[in-house]
Amino acid sequence: MEIKYTGQKYYDIDLAGRIERLPITPVTPTLHIAGFVLLGNTNLTNYCAKVLGDKIKDVDFDYIVCPEAKTLPLAQSLCTYLGEKEFVVFRKGAKAYMVDPLVTEVKSITTAASQIMVVDGVDVAKIKGKKVLILDDVVSTGGTFKAMETLLSQIGCDVVGYATVLKEGTDFNKDNLYYIQDLPLWIGAV
Repeated sequence: MEIKYTGQKYYDIDLAGRIERLPITPVTPTLHIAGFVLLGNTNLTNYCAKVLGDKIKDVDFDYIVCPEAKTLPLAQSLCTYLGEKEFVVFRKGAKAYMVDPLVTEVKSITTAASQIMVVDGVDVAKIKGKKVLILDDVVSTGGTFKAMETLLSQIGCDVVGYATVLKEGTDFNKDNLYYIQDLPLWIGAV
């Protein structure tokens, strides 16, 4: 969904009965997004984990896989809510402690340049051949999900679904996408 940008400062979104006010910020001169950040907001994170958890509780998966860093609190809270579920983090850079890491490139709507995505070889062994659910806080173009799919395919995982709090715009559509609410994009310069 797209809305004409006419200088709006905020967007009030209904997250299954909870209203959140999101600041609208430019990512290019003619594209604006509503900023949604769970980091540092324990109450909102736990609320979203419960609502999203209820949507995915019947999905058969072994692990949640998520990118660092904004999604980490959501993954932790979601796994706690679901009980006994674990998650694996795909990092934005290789770390010295990693054993035989796998690497791919990712382009996101919220970052100016391409980034890399890395999964530790220790985590590769853990999820190899497993059913995984890919998690992010917001999906827009699907660039992060696609980069994660590339690595998961190399590992030999079965991606059984995608979960996110917000689905921004109309670029990413999958039958097995679980989300709480649509989020518009604002198009046009003021």
